Amino acid sequence: MERIEHKMISVNGINMHVAEMGQGPIVLLIHGFPELWYSWRHQIIYLAAHGYRAVAPDLRGYGDTTGAPIDDPTKFTTLHVAGDMVALIDSLGADKVFVVGHDWGALIAWRLCLFRPDKVKALVNLSVHFTPRNPKRKILENARAAYGDDHYMCRFQEPGEMEAVFASYGTKKVIEKFLTYRDRAPFYFPTDKPFGALYGTPVILPSWLSEEDVDYYTKKFEQTGFTGALNYYRCVDLDWELEAPWTDARASVPVKYIVGELDLVYNKEYVKGGGFKKNVPQLEEVVVIEGAAHFITQEIPDKINKHIYDFLQKF
Repeated sequence: MERIEHKMISVNGINMHVAEMGQGPIVLLIHGFPELWYSWRHQIIYLAAHGYRAVAPDLRGYGDTTGAPIDDPTKFTTLHVAGDMVALIDSLGADKVFVVGHDWGALIAWRLCLFRPDKVKALVNLSVHFTPRNPKRKILENARAAYGDDHYMCRFQEPGEMEAVFASYGTKKVIEKFLTYRDRAPFYFPTDKPFGALYGTPVILPSWLSEEDVDYYTKKFEQTGFTGALNYYRCVDLDWELEAPWTDARASVPVKYIVGELDLVYNKEYVKGGGFKKNVPQLEEVVVIEGAAHFITQEIPDKINKHIYDFLQKF
């Protein structure tokens, strides 16, 4: 870990913190919620040891990346964040790179492939599958219709409200609850019980998540707060509006998709039933890992490292 280099790069009007290691073809690692570059620590070391240059930024609003207007959720659209990635790729002196995304990072990676496929050699996406834009219904309308107002995406909308809930609960507890969540059921945040049925239950850290790991996340989110991270959810309907030109567009780069069997976002019918392949015509592999949940880059790093490496070796 001490050999990982840290630098600040000016991209797209913000100052982006980047962790990197290794020499060779660039692999851009895009983290999700509520994570940081640190979520890729195992992959950075592995890829660097196997002939790649691993580059893992803190996304706008996260960690040590600064300059994004936190009080303005409209500056956190997929176009802004994909623009950050394009500017970062350019700053690295590369025409195109390999991309690996997880959770929100996977969603941003899908959008990067829609907006600028010329920048992506190949994509490994974890957890979040590609979903085409529904021109008839906004994203929050879908969430409310399917799951009700207590669904986490709905509860994250009001500026300041969830920040207050997290503050009352404690940053460390929030991080522990998120990272150890292992339930395929929809994720609810009732007003009186943050984390739904898990409210008040003690967290026992799994073997793959140390106190040191939790403390790193806690320190960074105590410094920044959660607003930047929550802003991604607060502009999902704006994303829907701005992405209208890409209605019916397909992700047109070679893709490998990896998901934990117990991941709450795993849609078996869609992924296995042909819909996914229809929307991602260059989908080459789908890997469903038994017994694994959402945060697979950290839970089963050895398996994930090997899956990423094996795919990148094809190009």
